[in-house]
Amino acid sequence: MNVETLFALCACALVGIGLYGLIVQPHPLRKLVAFNIMGSGVFVLFGSLAKRGAAAGMAADPVPQALLITAIVVAFAATAVTVAVLLRLIESTATASLANEPPPGE
Repeated sequence: MNVETLFALCACALVGIGLYGLIVQPHPLRKLVAFNIMGSGVFVLFGSLAKRGAAAGMAADPVPQALLITAIVVAFAATAVTVAVLLRLIESTATASLANEPPPGE
């Protein structure tokens, strides 16, 4: 097993864990963390693909590296917007739940 295969397996594991968290977790903040874990798996996959081309004796391809940097910036911006929307939801409803019924105890 070479390093590139190990990185690809790690990326698959991160995407799987993130997808599981998105499906199972009901809380919006936990869904956001799971989405970021899944995105990190995609970043690792793109990084391993860029490394694979350079390891094969070819010149390093700058396109996957540029896509990776752009994806990280976009993911950070999307996370910031999601946190702002979540804070607004908490401010207006006094709960972070997306369910229709009120939480127990009310």
